[in-house]
Amino acid sequence: MFIGAHMSSPLSTVPERTVKIGGNTFQIFSHSPRIWKISVNESEREKFKSEMKVWNIDANKVLVHASYLINLASPKDEVWQRSKALLKEEMKIAHLLGLKYVNVHPGSKLKESLEWGLKRCAQAIKEVHDDSPKDVTLILEIVAPKGGNIGYNFEQLQKIKDIAKVDLKFTYDTCHGFDGGYDITTKRGMEDLVNEIKATIGMKNLLMCHLNDSKYPLGSAKDRHERIGRGYIGIKGFLNFFSFEEFQKIPLILETPGKDEEHAQDILTVRKIFSQLGINNTK
Repeated sequence: MFIGAHMSSPLSTVPERTVKIGGNTFQIFSHSPRIWKISVNESEREKFKSEMKVWNIDANKVLVHASYLINLASPKDEVWQRSKALLKEEMKIAHLLGLKYVNVHPGSKLKESLEWGLKRCAQAIKEVHDDSPKDVTLILEIVAPKGGNIGYNFEQLQKIKDIAKVDLKFTYDTCHGFDGGYDITTKRGMEDLVNEIKATIGMKNLLMCHLNDSKYPLGSAKDRHERIGRGYIGIKGFLNFFSFEEFQKIPLILETPGKDEEHAQDILTVRKIFSQLGINNTK
């Protein structure tokens, strides 16, 4: 079982803090997610890599989350160009940190058509892919259907990959999916989700899971995360979700409210859910 949380800076402290909260993987921002400029201190970067070894964290299970400013589907040329440039820098920083995966949202097409947005995003992804380190893989995350977003179902994500013609991988977010109508609280809903994934991107290409409860009911399209068991998915919902083996072994990254203490509590909650299902969840 691989589980952890989105961890705050400084980067060099993340591996140790991850282990202390009961995790064995994590997600980070490589820089401030709300500014266009990237700056990572070289000594901090090298200490991070050293601490990864000290605390025995598998870099292949770790996720870098790209900046919130990036919009790969933006119809505004200046934003689109800056988004591509920033994502290229994110890919380079991940390489320098010794990490393999960079997670990004497909973006918002604003008032343009869905087809236009899918093509716009795919064009950006192709360019970023071709101009990035080959040992770093771009991961597209399913998003909530709000604000002109594209990529809120797996058919759209697969279309982006088909158009871009690059080896994309994917992240499932339990809150975003719930926002978009994927009912993981029922057996039928989970069967439909797994079947859709298999028919589009393929389960082997779903590499990560953002594990979040939802502050709002099914299909609300609000994108408001809640702590595990305290939202509309709830403990029973996650018991159903994890009863499907497809989601038992991929890294589970919490993006729930709170800091290290709250994340430690949520990780313990997830481990208890696994135990209730009779699933080995040792560290």
